[in-house]
Amino acid sequence: MLVDFEVVERARAGDPAAFNEVVTAYRRRIFGTVSRLIGRPEDVEDVAQEVFLRLYYSLDQLRSPEVFEPWLYRLTVNAALDYLRKRRKRRLESRVSDLSEQAVMLADASAGTKVQVDDLHRAKVREFVDSLLSEVSEEDRALLTLKEVEGLSLKDLEKVYHVNENALKVRLFRARQRVLKAYESSRGAKGMERKEKSADSGS
Repeated sequence: MLVDFEVVERARAGDPAAFNEVVTAYRRRIFGTVSRLIGRPEDVEDVAQEVFLRLYYSLDQLRSPEVFEPWLYRLTVNAALDYLRKRRKRRLESRVSDLSEQAVMLADASAGTKVQVDDLHRAKVREFVDSLLSEVSEEDRALLTLKEVEGLSLKDLEKVYHVNENALKVRLFRARQRVLKAYESSRGAKGMERKEKSADSGS
């Protein structure tokens, strides 16, 4: 816990100073989690603000300060999932925007320095991971992010998802299989593209 249970209890009871203390303590963690869940830095602040808004209006529903952190993770995941569902409806526009961002990064890299090339490489890695996660459901993306990136244990995830450990293991296994399938499909598509280009150049 980043704050004492007593602070959470006071915030739950409506103490504005205690609520501000909770927000200040968890601000960086929420921003980081949201960033990894949605994969679009320009929208992180908006989604994080939505988390804080939901926290403000629903904190009185918290059963006990002892379960505050998993409850806050659930709140954060729900806000991120809502965002991802809306983004999926605008997928075509997002892809056009992503292509524009790639063009800018490529232009910067061609200008020159090793730092720019390294930044481009990292951006492409992030883009590749995001592209794989975009091929699975929002729920799979959230679960894998919390487990593999945020480092939550199965015990932590039990509290977030309100399901037992065995059920979580099954969900994680299936989510990983779907990501693996997306990766293999991606490799297959790229292989076909290379063959077609090779055939065109040889003709």
